[in-house]
Amino acid sequence: MKHLAPLAALLLGGCVSASGSLSEPARLTATDSDRQRLRDWRQAFTAGLAGARAAGHAEDIRKEGALLVPDAAIGGGIPNGLYRCRVVKLGARQQEMPAYIAYPAFSCRVAASGRGQLFTKLSGSQRPVGMIAPRDQLRSTFLGTLVLGDELRAMAYGTDPERDLAGWVERVGDRRWRLLLPYPRFESLIDVVELVPTQ
Repeated sequence: MKHLAPLAALLLGGCVSASGSLSEPARLTATDSDRQRLRDWRQAFTAGLAGARAAGHAEDIRKEGALLVPDAAIGGGIPNGLYRCRVVKLGARQQEMPAYIAYPAFSCRVAASGRGQLFTKLSGSQRPVGMIAPRDQLRSTFLGTLVLGDELRAMAYGTDPERDLAGWVERVGDRRWRLLLPYPRFESLIDVVELVPTQ
C-alpha cells in the first residue's frame, strides 16, 4: 500500500460496550503509527512466515492454505453475521517467544453500524472490537482497540497506542475471510484471524 487514503471509519469514541453496542459513534482517522502498520502489512506477513518456517512450522503453514498466503485476497466484502474465528500468530518479537501459535476457535460477530460494520470478539480475555470500512475491491480497513479481562467498555481508539489495532479484512475463499493485524504490540509480527460464517 504505497498510498493510503484517509481512513475515516466510524468507531469507538469510548462508547462501545463489550457486547459490541455503539451509543455515540464518532468519526476518526488512523493514527500515524497505525498508518505505518497498515502500509507494512506485507512485510510483517512475510517476516512472520519466515520466522515460523525457521522454527519448524512449514507443514502447519501449508495446511492452512490460502489463509497464510500473503497475496491470497480475492475480493468481496464480509457479510454481517456470526463467525467462527481463529487466531494464528506468526513470528516472534522476542527470541524466547514461539514463532507460531494457532489458538482454538472462538465466536465473533460482524454487524451493521452507521456507515461501516462493527467487528466484535464475543468472549475471551483479549477481545478486539472495531470498525470495518471498505478500502478497495480487494480489502477493507479495520480500526479498533483491545478489550481486556472483565472490562465492560472499549477504550477510545487513539487513547492508548498499546491497545490500538489496525488491519485489513480480506476474502480468501468461498466462505472464508481473514483479518490481518500487522505488528501487534505484543508477541507476534502479525496476527491472522480466520473468519468462517457459522451458518
